[in-house]
Amino acid sequence: MWQEIVVGIIVVLAALHACTKYLPSAWRRQIVYLLSRRGFNQDRLAKIFKTQSSCGDGCDTCGSCEPEAPPEPDSRRRVIKIHKQ
Repeated sequence: MWQEIVVGIIVVLAALHACTKYLPSAWRRQIVYLLSRRGFNQDRLAKIFKTQSSCGDGCDTCGSCEPEAPPEPDSRRRVIKIHKQ
């Protein structure tokens, strides 16, 4: 009996992990909305299902919206000038 309960818990956790990782974000937001209407904590569900702010909503927390900085010159390289005589 205990084996069946443990296997059931593992299957539920694996399904939850798959949902948080592979479902489209619109479906995850809908799941969070439906579960929060049933009394679950919406902030905690949003963290679990990773539906918090992301690129495209103007949050500017990850730095990916900033323009790419030019590469810094490598200080180990020296330029050797050759003069024609």
